[in-house]
Amino acid sequence: MSSQDEQFPAAAAPEPAAAPADEGMTWWYRWLCRIAGVIGGMSCAFAGLWNCVTINPLNIAAGVWMMLNAFVLFLCEAPFCCQFIEFANAVSARADRLRAWQKAAFYCGMAVFPVMLSLTLTTLFGNAIAFATGVLYGLSALGKKGDAISYARIHQQQKQMDEEKLTGTLEGQA
Repeated sequence: MSSQDEQFPAAAAPEPAAAPADEGMTWWYRWLCRIAGVIGGMSCAFAGLWNCVTINPLNIAAGVWMMLNAFVLFLCEAPFCCQFIEFANAVSARADRLRAWQKAAFYCGMAVFPVMLSLTLTTLFGNAIAFATGVLYGLSALGKKGDAISYARIHQQQKQMDEEKLTGTLEGQA
């Protein structure tokens, strides 16, 4: 064992590759998010290319940013589309380890920036599906909705605690 391993024993042991995003997501919702990411990447790519065919420099900048968004979406959600890039699988594995709210913030922020640069129909419609992908990940970060029986039980317990607290203070005053 080397001196570095003795100083940092936790860093030397590899962790299991458990994705935190998989904890609350069903398989079909995970596929829905991935398919939305791929479709969002395609819409960003086509709209970004169309946006670059202009003279206005802000439209060109927004179009280039949209094509960069498409590349990042393909890289994170569908690395098999980027087989010619050596680090595609590593980036995809790192993106899979991100939490759902982190992906949501990243994808939504990525989609809003070109719209702020150049507010046109092309940028709005081109980034809409990429933004929707972020919203889907954001909704998965909220978690599942609880059932009515659990909420009724919690409400009943809270009501009993409030009544006990109220009767305890009234008895203490008398």
